[in-house]
Amino acid sequence: MTISSCESHACGCGGSAATAVNTPVARINGIALHAAGEQLPEELLRQRACTELLRQEAQREGLLAQDDEPGLDGATSQAATQAIEQLLERALQVPEPSEEACRRYHAAHPTLAGEGERLRLRHVLFAVTPGVDVKLLRERAESVLLDLRCADDGGTRFAESARQWSNCPSSSQGGDLGWLTQADCAPEFARDVFGKSEIGVLSRLVHSRFGLHVVEVCEREPGRPLAFEEVQASVALLLRQQAWVNALRQYLQLLAGAADVEGVRLDAADTPLVQ
Repeated sequence: MTISSCESHACGCGGSAATAVNTPVARINGIALHAAGEQLPEELLRQRACTELLRQEAQREGLLAQDDEPGLDGATSQAATQAIEQLLERALQVPEPSEEACRRYHAAHPTLAGEGERLRLRHVLFAVTPGVDVKLLRERAESVLLDLRCADDGGTRFAESARQWSNCPSSSQGGDLGWLTQADCAPEFARDVFGKSEIGVLSRLVHSRFGLHVVEVCEREPGRPLAFEEVQASVALLLRQQAWVNALRQYLQLLAGAADVEGVRLDAADTPLVQ
């Protein structure tokens, strides 16, 4: 398991910076996370804080030179990235899931990786692009989501919203994506919409590498459920990834509990018994 920063496993974030002269500088043990006067989206600030906690711990463990310093733009050196990888390999002991655990998960998710499942989808994409204010983008996406969830007009308003707001070429077709399989979609998008039973405008925003999606499932064609033996390796990998993410989250909480954290909200714990 590799990691270039904690953003893809425990913090998850994206966004751009806005200038605010009176914004205090957030710090981890006195190390600044951004330039003076710079205001970052909360999730991006947490991501930088988590990465800095790991970078400093790598120094304490002798895996990274003491003269290594982070950039105020959130960038870490190649040496720091490699040291964080080594630190996590040493610190996170994640056991392989048992066959019994895999079978329980498969039984609870009978449509997992169902072969041939297809969905007919529409969406409104709010793209995260350089310079975009992520907070305002999310607020707009959530407003459109609420509006479309409450609409009872046969889908006319969804098509209009897609034409007005969507940053996808499908906007000219009212957001219509046609029939799709999991292989047609970004993995993180597919995980949130396939293998479920929901029909209509989903009650949540769907996140992908492209941005925030308001999604309507117009129709579902279920796939052939796969036998446990056909998906055992995939289930084991999924459970191990989930366990690794939980272990990383707990590890970061312990580091935060022992650190001097200024200007950023982090979960912290002073005991290994993190729930």
